[in-house]
Amino acid sequence: MSGPSRASREAVAMKSVFVTVGTTSFDELVACVSSRATLQNSELGSTEMYSTSHMGSTAILRRLGYRKLVLQIGKGRVVPDSFASTTFSLIVYRYKNSLKEDIKRADLIISHAGAGSCLEALEEGKPLVVVVNEKLMDNHQLELARQLHKEGYLFYCSCSTLLELLRSVDLSSLRRFPPGKPEMFSEFLDKVVGFEK
Repeated sequence: MSGPSRASREAVAMKSVFVTVGTTSFDELVACVSSRATLQNSELGSTEMYSTSHMGSTAILRRLGYRKLVLQIGKGRVVPDSFASTTFSLIVYRYKNSLKEDIKRADLIISHAGAGSCLEALEEGKPLVVVVNEKLMDNHQLELARQLHKEGYLFYCSCSTLLELLRSVDLSSLRRFPPGKPEMFSEFLDKVVGFEK
């Protein structure tokens, strides 16, 4: 009886990042995490060029050992093409009925700061980097991310600081969110947005 094939061993060893923007759009985040793949891989066929300030996110992900980026883009207008090469793959989709499988498979989650997305990632015990959308006027998401960071559960940043954060943080320093306690998260969220009882 032979062992697993080389392809299946490589698939198991392939560290992956899951990026989610939830049900809305966050084009700046999508462009930030996908721009290097778009610019470096001619097989994409895309002529869209993004700001050079965003160049390098996939290079950093590769340097950190990640070989797969799964990108959930919601209703955004920035739509990178999926591709697979020998060193990196990018899978792009708008929506699924559930993100649970993508979250379970990921070694790192990069998410918008929506409470539902944060809770789903934290309950799965995955390292979480939250990217706050600075264009939102009434930004309770920033307050939520700041408090969860203060508690040691996640790192947060903006699109303009994501690359530096990925270069510099130690994901193993994050605390594990207590599983099976959504009411704790709900109470925590109530405090952040000022609904304390």
